[in-house]
Amino acid sequence: MNDKHKKTTIDGDQTMKEDGLLALFHQELRLEASTPGYTREVTEHLVRHVAKQKNEKGFIICSHVNAENAAEIIDYELDYFNNLDQEFEWKVYSYDQPHNLKNLLIQKGFEMEEEEALMVLELNKQHHLITRPASVFVEEIRDMEGIEEIIALENTIWGEPHNELGEKLWRDKQNDPDSLFLYGVYDKGFLVSAAWMYIEPNSSFASLWGGSTLPSQRGKGYYTALLAVRAKQAYGCGRKYLTADARPMSRPILEKYGFACLAYTYGCHSPSHK
Repeated sequence: MNDKHKKTTIDGDQTMKEDGLLALFHQELRLEASTPGYTREVTEHLVRHVAKQKNEKGFIICSHVNAENAAEIIDYELDYFNNLDQEFEWKVYSYDQPHNLKNLLIQKGFEMEEEEALMVLELNKQHHLITRPASVFVEEIRDMEGIEEIIALENTIWGEPHNELGEKLWRDKQNDPDSLFLYGVYDKGFLVSAAWMYIEPNSSFASLWGGSTLPSQRGKGYYTALLAVRAKQAYGCGRKYLTADARPMSRPILEKYGFACLAYTYGCHSPSHK
């Protein structure tokens, strides 16, 4: 076998593996996922999750629409959530159909977030995130005070309020403490970096969230330390895969540790009806 044929075979095997991972992700975390605090509703064309708490957003995680019916279904969902007095996010993936779905949503008044990369990593006991020595900088956060510190950090870094996130994290930690793990890095008693992880129920996945670090504290390895502690926790909880929606700053770090980009995601937020 010459080198060119060998490379073609390896590339083909990798593509098949990533296609299989994407299919598993789609099945477990889009079609079948249930989220605490939400009522899951399945229709002919989509899977919607309606928030049980007042003033929280619902979301549509999966849709099966086409060029002929997409506009009509978008209008229906806008009316549906308006009748519930609830705003919502329509999560679009780059492989969703029709190919211009996000543009159709924008035409209906949705606001689209920055593009993020869907990253997935397969864990095993030899992976260097698992074998990496524990960081002395990282502390697990279990109480409301710690979550309030996370929200203050997020507010500072992103320049916008995250009160709803804080309420959700505290509620989820109280209701099912073994499904949510939060971690922080402290410098002289002040939280400078934080991240959290959900152990997704009835699935092979754990999902990574956060990872924000104060600009003055970047470049010190805190993101990697938070990544490693979550990888170990996920593996210990029996999860085979980590998944994250990565912004451009985070993606190279995740790729360094073996994460593969399977698709791109776009959070599309419904127009305010208040």
